[in-house]
Amino acid sequence: MSNAIYQVPVPVNEPVYDYAPGSAERAELRNALHTLTETEIEIPLIIGGEAVYTGDTEQAVMPHNHGHVLGTFHKAGEAEVQRAIEAARIAWLEWSRMPWEARSAVLLKAADILTCRRRAEMNAAAMLDLSKTAHQSEIDMVAELADFWRYNPYYAMQVMEPQPRSSPSVWNMTEQRPLEGFVLAVTPFNFASIAGNLPTAPALMGNTVLWKPASSAVYSGYQIMRLLMDAGLPPGVINFLPGDGAAVGDPALASPHLAGVHFTGSTSTFQRIWRKVGSNISNYRYYPRVVGETGGKDFVVAHESADVPALITGLIRGAFEYQGQKCSAASRAYIPDSLWPDVRDGMLAEMSSLRVGDVADFRNFMGAVIDRGAFDKIRSYIELADSSPETEILAGGEYDDRKGYFIQPTVVLARDPHHRLMEEEIFGPVLTVYVYPADEYEETLRLTDRTSPYGLTGAVFAQDRMAAQMAMDILRHAAGNFYVNDKPTGAVVGLQPFGGSRASGTNDKAGSSLNLERWVTPRTIKENFCPPTDFRYPSMAEE
Repeated sequence: MSNAIYQVPVPVNEPVYDYAPGSAERAELRNALHTLTETEIEIPLIIGGEAVYTGDTEQAVMPHNHGHVLGTFHKAGEAEVQRAIEAARIAWLEWSRMPWEARSAVLLKAADILTCRRRAEMNAAAMLDLSKTAHQSEIDMVAELADFWRYNPYYAMQVMEPQPRSSPSVWNMTEQRPLEGFVLAVTPFNFASIAGNLPTAPALMGNTVLWKPASSAVYSGYQIMRLLMDAGLPPGVINFLPGDGAAVGDPALASPHLAGVHFTGSTSTFQRIWRKVGSNISNYRYYPRVVGETGGKDFVVAHESADVPALITGLIRGAFEYQGQKCSAASRAYIPDSLWPDVRDGMLAEMSSLRVGDVADFRNFMGAVIDRGAFDKIRSYIELADSSPETEILAGGEYDDRKGYFIQPTVVLARDPHHRLMEEEIFGPVLTVYVYPADEYEETLRLTDRTSPYGLTGAVFAQDRMAAQMAMDILRHAAGNFYVNDKPTGAVVGLQPFGGSRASGTNDKAGSSLNLERWVTPRTIKENFCPPTDFRYPSMAEE
């Protein structure tokens, strides 16, 4: 045990490399892309620090070239889940007692390995596995993941610091204990940084974890797991369990040792998890903490005072970066009729130069959507837009899955503000626009608020301060992350803690101390230096 009060280095957001032509980082990334493209790997489960090969396998392929296999991964079943639970319970005995600063050192070291030694390799892995452009992968797999691993120890220190007041002869203390049991981390395909944060945030606070990565992101998840092990993560603290959702989730959620769930994914899946936890509540040794960030139908509302070029850029970047596969992506827009002709013409002109294709070609703005299921779902919405008398496709609408799951950025004009394309999450490069009468701005804000069950992100573009303030007031509960004159994507760790409510999740704000507080349970300690020696109180004395 140390005899010091340690201070975590004050975190600074990781600089984002631009990979401009002629730069050293561009050349290094190209070499890494070539090496990983030419190397097919076998991906095991990691249980108790050991590689486990089940023989039940699936291939990890490039979304933009689905005939190219990056690797073959083994899938967990109930037996492996039970083995992982036991490994997590054994690791918990020492990890939960390890000083918080020692646990922090693992993440701080991982961040430096990522940014100093494996930047190109990790960036390339996300590009190939998730079909991210160099820029999108850099801000995700490198910068944001490193930010999580540097900011979270700093926030953990803040969680540990607050102490209650003490009275004469009494010393009151509070300690933050890890949860008893294990945490199930279920991570999505679309952000490698989230895949790295969901298991490590509870682990930082002293918990042990079962990590179930998305089946379409096992390759990049495995690279993160390897990096954590190289940074000194002890065996069993995080157990890597690729596999089908029910095969991993059901036995984990049924275990009496479940202490928490850290989830990012679809609203329907999160609700199924919550129902399972509720139905099993009498079987658990503890009340599990359930933390989730789910879907969104994120909006952009423009006032007639909006800066048109800024609005156009915000719509294009917000809707189409990473193929619209961000829970924060702009999916519906409300544009006043007074601005619509300029916005429409300017946006369509800009979109004519957007390139879609292989992410190894750095000129491309978009890659492919993640897999066949996503492609078919998004295509169905485009077909609906094409066939509905209440919608008109203004740009895009084409798709091609012969080599990769490519969908062109699509803009749809909706004449009905309650059309399905205005209300339902699509999770792809489809932006639906409703043009409203400019003198009905306040009514349109109220329409925006009640149209969707979600409450994740949203934006208002307005130069008029009163208009911006009205939007912030009326849309107070419509978005957990709200933007003024900016796109509704791109939250930065340490600057904009991320999360939403309503159907979008529990709003426990990843990238802040609020999230870390969910993974500890406090104990209050009172020490009396001068305890009483007589049970009688003065009020009991005779008159």
